[in-house]
Amino acid sequence: MSQTGAEHFFQVLLCARDQHRPEMVVLAILACALAGGKAMSLLYQARGRKRSGGYLLAGLILGFGCWAAHFISSLGFDTRHHHSYSPWLTAVSLVVGITGAQAALYLAVQSRSKVGLVPAALLLSAGLAAMHYTGMAALEVPAMLSWDWHLVAASVVLPAILFYPGLFIALRARGLTHILAAAGLVTMAAQALHYCGTAALTFIPSHLSDQGLSIPQEELAAWLCVGSLAVVAISTFAHQLRQRAHAARLLAERQFAQLVRGTSDYAICMLDLSAHVAQWNAGGRSLIGYDDAEALGLPFARFFTAEDRAAGRPALAIAEADALGISKGQWLCTRSDGSHFWAHGTIEKLCDEDGAPIGYSLITRDITEIKTAQDALAEKSHQLDTALEHMSQGLCMFDSQERLIFANRAFYRVWAIPEERCQAGTTLTELVYAGYLAAEYHPVQTLDKIRKSVLRASTSGDRPSWHLDVSNDLVLAISERALPDGGWIATFEDITQQRRSEARIAHMAMHDPLTGLPNRAQFNREVDAMIADATLAHEKVAVLAIDLDRFKEINDTFGHASGDHLLQVLAGRFSATRREGEALARLGGDEFAAAIRFTRRSQLNDFIARIRACITVPVDDQGQPLTVGASLGVATYPLHGDTRETLLNNADLAMYRAKARLGESICFFETGMDERARERRQLANDLRQAGANGQLSVLYQPQHSLRTGAVSGYEALLRWMHPRRGLVSPDEFIPIAEETGEIIALGEWVLREACHEARSWPGEEKVAVNLSPVQFLQPNLVEMVRSVLVETGLPARRLELEITETAIIHDKLRALHCLRLIKAMGISVAIDDFGTGYSSLDTLQSFPFDKIKIDKSFLLKSEGSAQARAIIRAVLALGRSLDIPVLAEGIETEGQLRVLKAEGCDEGQGYYFGHPSAAPSLKVREAAP
Repeated sequence: MSQTGAEHFFQVLLCARDQHRPEMVVLAILACALAGGKAMSLLYQARGRKRSGGYLLAGLILGFGCWAAHFISSLGFDTRHHHSYSPWLTAVSLVVGITGAQAALYLAVQSRSKVGLVPAALLLSAGLAAMHYTGMAALEVPAMLSWDWHLVAASVVLPAILFYPGLFIALRARGLTHILAAAGLVTMAAQALHYCGTAALTFIPSHLSDQGLSIPQEELAAWLCVGSLAVVAISTFAHQLRQRAHAARLLAERQFAQLVRGTSDYAICMLDLSAHVAQWNAGGRSLIGYDDAEALGLPFARFFTAEDRAAGRPALAIAEADALGISKGQWLCTRSDGSHFWAHGTIEKLCDEDGAPIGYSLITRDITEIKTAQDALAEKSHQLDTALEHMSQGLCMFDSQERLIFANRAFYRVWAIPEERCQAGTTLTELVYAGYLAAEYHPVQTLDKIRKSVLRASTSGDRPSWHLDVSNDLVLAISERALPDGGWIATFEDITQQRRSEARIAHMAMHDPLTGLPNRAQFNREVDAMIADATLAHEKVAVLAIDLDRFKEINDTFGHASGDHLLQVLAGRFSATRREGEALARLGGDEFAAAIRFTRRSQLNDFIARIRACITVPVDDQGQPLTVGASLGVATYPLHGDTRETLLNNADLAMYRAKARLGESICFFETGMDERARERRQLANDLRQAGANGQLSVLYQPQHSLRTGAVSGYEALLRWMHPRRGLVSPDEFIPIAEETGEIIALGEWVLREACHEARSWPGEEKVAVNLSPVQFLQPNLVEMVRSVLVETGLPARRLELEITETAIIHDKLRALHCLRLIKAMGISVAIDDFGTGYSSLDTLQSFPFDKIKIDKSFLLKSEGSAQARAIIRAVLALGRSLDIPVLAEGIETEGQLRVLKAEGCDEGQGYYFGHPSAAPSLKVREAAP
């Protein structure tokens, strides 16, 4: 029959009063109270410290104290039987009690809420109950144990109800009173557990079997005394340690507080919950300028600029600290005097032991110099980034593991790489196998080439550059520079336009700008290559010198634009007819050259025929047909020379021979041509030295009036006495002088000699001096004539300059302008060799000549040829009609003189009157006695 709760209650009270000795009860309560007080004190200190071992020591003391109290009470418990204790179960009960207490206190320390303490209280009650009943099981009596399970359950639940407030108060203690209250609750719970558990036990007499080793009550009491003393000693030692630690902590806190207050480099202050200054250190005074009295109570926002306050930055910083526990940032801080500095601040939320916020800590330092340096660095970095992103060269950087570190915008553009395909960390191998960094997809060879170039850069220390023709529209100059860490930088410059410009320049250097044909330099290269190839292949090479005929007439008649059009059309025809193994070039003016490798003469003949066909077909110039001919000279390798220079020279000689022969447009080189050319070159060289060597002289041939027979003047004639050849004919050396340009110096020398000689004549005889067509090319011809007259003192009226019509036809406008200036000085101008060449009446009409000289060739035939006499008669009639005196050259016989007199000729000269001879002044001196 079950008992009521009241009956169970009285059963517990009767057990405590009647079955326990009072002195032992008091002693048990005292032991439990001491252990509980120390354990709660240690638990208070261990709160919130996850890694602290305080809860272990507290559990040890509490578990041992409750165990000791249990067995002290058991020693005073009257079982009415002789009894002892099992040592093993007694030891197990101690371990169970300590372990359960430590586990329960660990849960209590880790809990963050009131509900979290419930499992800790239950675990503590269950652990101590397990300790109690294990200790009761260690009791050895000659009886059977019977339990009242209602009281057993009460021994577990009732202590848990008391343990919960005890743990709660201990963890939130504000002083010694709270610790004592917690210790009292824990002691009451432990005693309630013991007496409920003891009251639940009933002994039924029985036979006591041999239990082996046991502990008598006296020994257990002794051991309890030892254990209690140990607990007291441990508690005392722990208390001393705690006191020392507390003193050390207080000292450290004082020292740290002094350090914080004395720190001047950092402004450290405490803010209350409303973000107003509560404490202020020396750094705040020196950095921000407020003293303690001024700073206390200042709002945190006062340290910000008005703009930042308006933007709500102070409130945002406090809100971030509330949300995250800490807030860091930089702002422009305002000092008490209104000045500003850049500050770095850290705001940290402060909480009490229960986690409730109590304010904020603010640490501020001046970073103006750092900020300035950072801003300068950021600006430099921005400028560098801007330069890298806007540079025309593609740039990329790889590390020592061939991973991409950086690539600028031009790199992606040059290689047409999408940026998402080539981010930092992409390997060189991935790029190459994706088809980039190469013109063709050969990844193994491309990787090997790049690595060798990087290795060469790292070993040589320079920046080797190599070119890559990616496509027809892209040529890159690539260079690498090794880095000390094993990486490298590569640049990619688009040199497509440069390559095209170089190609254009190279083409212009080797081609004629007007026609696009190869020029002399390129033709020389091609001929050299042909000769080298022909030597190896046992072939022949023919070189053609081509000179257009009548090209000057086209320029003079239709203008230079038409002449240029003609050259361009011919060049196009030449290029169209050109085949493999052939070369064509324009050497300048109307001169062209061609070359061919051949084995059979028929190949050469076909080549020449094609060249002639290109030239002979008229060229249409806006409806006007332009027709030219050509003279071709041919020299072949190895027959006519084994070098390019020899072949070109011999082809030129053959071409001049073809041009000199009427009706013959093609001429092959012959050995004699070279000998004549060599003689001609030697004669030109000797002529340059003739004046300095005194080999030149001026002879004078008299001119007579055919009416009176008196001497009217002299013609100055240049003669050359060669030391080896003797007297060289003017017909031989004058053309050479004109070709070499030596005629300009010779003409000036003859003019000066003649004027100087005529100045010494007593009469008014004129001196006639011939002007070469080449001299009209002189830009200072008129000035030269004037200076000679001034130098010699000869009156201009006594000088007569003789010119041929060829000199006028070459550049008619210029020549006539020069003649007008000469005539304006008072100098007479005669047209020489009239009747030969063009003999254009337009020339006589264009300029008022002072004299016409009939060529001697007509006079030689005048005695036997009516046609010659008719020409003489016509020229004389022309002179009379134009009122121009006529002089006949080459009078050698009396009959010729009679013909001229009969036709009314004015003057004459020739061998009949006298051969060219020394200066008249010299003759006068020789005749003087």
